[in-house]
Amino acid sequence: MLNESLHLNPKIFSKHVDEAPTRDGYGKGLLEAGRDENVVVLSGDLEESTRCHWFAKVYPERFIEVGVAEQNMAAIAAGLGVSGKISFINSYAAFSPGRNWEQIRTLCAYNDSNVKIAGHHAGVSTGPDGATHQAIEDIATMRAMPNMKVVYPCDAIEAQKATVAAAKIWGPIYIRLQREATPILTTIDTPFTFGKAQALWVSKKNKPEVLIIGAGPLVHHALLAAYELDKEKIGSVVLNSATIKPLDEKEILLWAKKTGAVVTVEEHTVMGGLGGAIAELLVGHYPIPMEMVGIQDVFGQSGTPRELLEHYQLMPKDIITAARRVIKRK
Repeated sequence: MLNESLHLNPKIFSKHVDEAPTRDGYGKGLLEAGRDENVVVLSGDLEESTRCHWFAKVYPERFIEVGVAEQNMAAIAAGLGVSGKISFINSYAAFSPGRNWEQIRTLCAYNDSNVKIAGHHAGVSTGPDGATHQAIEDIATMRAMPNMKVVYPCDAIEAQKATVAAAKIWGPIYIRLQREATPILTTIDTPFTFGKAQALWVSKKNKPEVLIIGAGPLVHHALLAAYELDKEKIGSVVLNSATIKPLDEKEILLWAKKTGAVVTVEEHTVMGGLGGAIAELLVGHYPIPMEMVGIQDVFGQSGTPRELLEHYQLMPKDIITAARRVIKRK
């Protein structure tokens, strides 16, 4: 059942659950963070798409339109970030960190500059934009950088909280965001702490046999899968690991030991993303059977968001299949 202590949205399992893009939550978070006069926002000619146009209207003196020059944007932000400012840079994830990875690595991460990289329109749900615009390797490339933290909010409300939290934490942080409206899982009263995972669902009727760990909007699919598994008398735990780096190792290992099997869920390649991070943790501390639901070492393609989620087997039924399979390997 849903963890009542987290004050989650009671409509999570309803067909009429409210939806909003995580980029909207980010835009609201920027406005909130902007109360600190040290916050500056830079855009790579995508103000409206990245929702930083709201910040630009309220704080025009602290907004910089760099244009289609992602490398320059990272360089400018890095300089501001070591000069007492809190820089947020904005573009599609395919371009930032996709195109300016070296500048982020050398100027932001290497110098531990106070820069927040907002990678928008990530994952395959960008849809008709196709493979060139579908960043599915970004978590892996950013997670590998020393000094870099990585957060992937599950919904718009959590995205707002993560953005505000990021502004208060020193150093480079990658915030992964998506374009499509997705279900609202949390509420204003749901606690959020950077670096902490949360058990959103813990089966009560059935003993938990599998731990399902998700990040981003697909956490909703993980919850739908857990709900159906309970009907099959298969108990589960759903963990929202919004912070992918640093992982909440204590919470993950706690539930891994209680269940004895793990399934990870992400709209990202299974190579080096959330699944990779969890695998690295488990192999060193508590090796158990594991399955990864994600994109299997292929590029994206054009299609509607739902078509692509189904094609790449990222739906609740695919999580259920993975859960059954991993339980048999225990």
